[in-house]
Amino acid sequence: MESKKSPIAEPVEGSSSTTERLPMARGEYGKSGDTQRVSTNYLRVSLTDKNEHSINAKDIGREIMDKVRETFHDELDGVRFAYDGDKILITIRSLPKEEYQLNGVALEDASSNRISTALDVGGESDRKRSRIPYRSKIFNVKISFKDKFSMDSIAKAANREPLDLSQDAFRVLDIILRRQHSAEKDRLVFRQSFFERPETLGFKGGLFLNMDVCHTLIIQPGPVTDFLLSIQNIRDKKTDRIDWEKAKRMLKGLRVKTSHNNEEWKISGLSEKFCINQMCFEIKQRNEGPDGVEVQSVEQISVYEYFVTRKSIILEQSRALPCVNIGNSRHPVYIPLELCSLVGLQRYTKALSTDQRSLFVNKSRRSPNERMEDLKKAIRSHDYGSHAMLRDSGISITTQFTQVKGRILPAPILKSGNDQDLSPKNGRWNFNNQKLAHPAEIKSWLVADFSSNCDMERLIQDLIKCAKMKGISMRDPTANFIKRDRYRDEQASVRVDKMITTMEKELDPRPTFILCVLPQKKNCDIYGPWKRRCLSDYGVPTQCIAPTEPTRVNNQYLTNVVLKINANVAYRITHRPICLGGLNFLFSKEYFSSLDKVSTIPTLILGMDVSHGPPGQAHMPSIAAVVNSRNWPSISHYRAAVRTQHPKSEIIVSLFEPQSKSRDNGIIRAALRDFSTTTEENKVPEQIIIFRDGVGESQFKDVLNNELEQIIKACKVKYNQWCPKLTVIVAQKRHHTRFFERESNKSFKNVPPGLIVDKKILHPTNNDFYLCAHDGRIGTSRPAHYHVLLDEIGFTADELQKLVHSLCYIYQRSTTAVSVVAPICYAHLAAAQVAQMIQPEDYSSSHAAASSTHAPLPKPPYFGKNVASTMFFC
Repeated sequence: MESKKSPIAEPVEGSSSTTERLPMARGEYGKSGDTQRVSTNYLRVSLTDKNEHSINAKDIGREIMDKVRETFHDELDGVRFAYDGDKILITIRSLPKEEYQLNGVALEDASSNRISTALDVGGESDRKRSRIPYRSKIFNVKISFKDKFSMDSIAKAANREPLDLSQDAFRVLDIILRRQHSAEKDRLVFRQSFFERPETLGFKGGLFLNMDVCHTLIIQPGPVTDFLLSIQNIRDKKTDRIDWEKAKRMLKGLRVKTSHNNEEWKISGLSEKFCINQMCFEIKQRNEGPDGVEVQSVEQISVYEYFVTRKSIILEQSRALPCVNIGNSRHPVYIPLELCSLVGLQRYTKALSTDQRSLFVNKSRRSPNERMEDLKKAIRSHDYGSHAMLRDSGISITTQFTQVKGRILPAPILKSGNDQDLSPKNGRWNFNNQKLAHPAEIKSWLVADFSSNCDMERLIQDLIKCAKMKGISMRDPTANFIKRDRYRDEQASVRVDKMITTMEKELDPRPTFILCVLPQKKNCDIYGPWKRRCLSDYGVPTQCIAPTEPTRVNNQYLTNVVLKINANVAYRITHRPICLGGLNFLFSKEYFSSLDKVSTIPTLILGMDVSHGPPGQAHMPSIAAVVNSRNWPSISHYRAAVRTQHPKSEIIVSLFEPQSKSRDNGIIRAALRDFSTTTEENKVPEQIIIFRDGVGESQFKDVLNNELEQIIKACKVKYNQWCPKLTVIVAQKRHHTRFFERESNKSFKNVPPGLIVDKKILHPTNNDFYLCAHDGRIGTSRPAHYHVLLDEIGFTADELQKLVHSLCYIYQRSTTAVSVVAPICYAHLAAAQVAQMIQPEDYSSSHAAASSTHAPLPKPPYFGKNVASTMFFC
């Protein structure tokens, strides 16, 4: 199919508009594929009555409302209510009056971290004299009528009837189902989840209740010292080995109970000095002077001395331990550490070590059978039928999981380098005797060994043998550099600098790539500094490995390494003056031609993602990454552009950066230029398909009206007020929907790869579908949830679902289908890799206020042409 005219001559009307864009409505449903019935973790919610609900507003706490329920039961005529913990109160029937002023609600202040004077700690005399609970706070509660509506508005919204109050109706149902019920059961409530001590589960409301097992880290109650020794893995239990800087970050914000007065406090920090040296208390003394005149003096004593001498408390460890600060930085209040014990039901949100993270993942994995049994147990435990608020609201919830009809899409046909077709089965294909589609030529390469545990000679020869079998021309390395033991205890950046200095003579002329052997498998501190020095400072592609077996690695491991090396190394296209990364496999011509919407019309595919700082490093900048397809009609090659933006900013702001009316330095202009440069006849894209990751439903409008608007402006500046047709698809992985295939009456297994579900449990109006493209062999498969926000190209449901499914099979790092489309995987890899290159020490304390829009941001690493033209992020 040929274009009748130059695309620049045909403007697309309506691509840019000042009116607010909204997600498109669902059109037709998909039909292709073999039908398969699967079970879901959804329970049907029925509304039998049309009760009206009063909504009021006042920002008060759940404990206060529990006290109101208890104290003013008669004044409120015994009406049951559900409270969201913030500003909304739901009642089943109208209250006797439309406004209440309830004064004198007393609540004991058990969790406050502020006290008036240090000497009040542990006092008993005031408690005996007080007529109200000790350290209580008095609240005046105002309840005002806000609105009323019928529960059938939820059913109308589910039936696609236009209704302005549908979001309010769903919020009411959410409050009744999730917040109130979970709070009454004395559980830890967090966002859409609540957690029990023995088990964890979370759900969200709707006409179908989505119930799933989820996991979080909860602090084990007990002495603070025991917690620090355990979390820092100090096995000999010696407190002098505790890293107190790390301990300060770990403890901040946690709640403790003090043993001397049995009260709860929130930790704001630790003292700078040990308890024996931390002066805190001023004791006024009256003494008789030499002339018989009474003289007042003020004596400062340490925290340790105060508690030992004045409180008669025996402290065995505190002399050489810092104190816990339960006040604030301006008015600190110190308590000896050994008097503090952590209370239960507290989430631990700080960063974990590699071993801790691995242990958590292994413990939280649940097979389909185990997950289904957990869910059945949860249903019996919650017994929604006995909940009075639900009953009065006319809400009933079934105890049987919903069955839905899905469709199994056939896997695409791939092609390898020896022109053989690869037919994936169960989401994977055999690559043992195959050659790479576009193998790179490795003229010279180096080895940097930080491990010293591997048999390097054997590893090198096995790697060369595997590479040659796959079609890569690879000789022996130019040099093999082994780390020096005297630098073993140095910081990672120092060790990397020493290695680079040793290798410097061999870096000119520039080698094709460097193989780096790391001392540990995941989250090695050498990885980030090493990647930055090689990719940014010297412009040399590098591949890091960390073999688990020191003597020999198996062929599958070597094959995966060769796949990554080939994608990292520049490959020159025959008879064309451009370089791309090598290509391992691609769609067969016959199969690709069946994707006629993208194979016959120049189409640019974008993958977009944003990576945020890890727990405990909230000041670190967010990293925005956009990958673009190149060398059309191929949709297997991608190039990445990466920018920094302010912390926790999810919406990408650097897509369009105008310098003048005709000049733009944004990411999209670079992607458009790269597409034309790498495409025959320098064609411009007539269509752009955008895959966006990491945004929730509340941010869809921002994607359509902010990010999409930037893309349209960049196209119009580049192409003289013309813009290609656009399709925008959001992919979500952070959800709780699961599908199960029944093996027998009591047994379940993961669904087969290629399962599409686009009916029954989807959004009532928006265009969305679930796709489980990968083969889940560990745990329970999590499908990707795709939302089609805009489609100017005009895909049918079958065409779009087939394209999305196919893009899960061109991930160049493995011979298996991935759970989400490859462009999004690449954007995630690029953002994560650059984030590791920006070290916390490089981002000085002067940037800690980066949440301000005026705070300076560090520039991302610069990548030369030799790196930027490849898929270095693989």
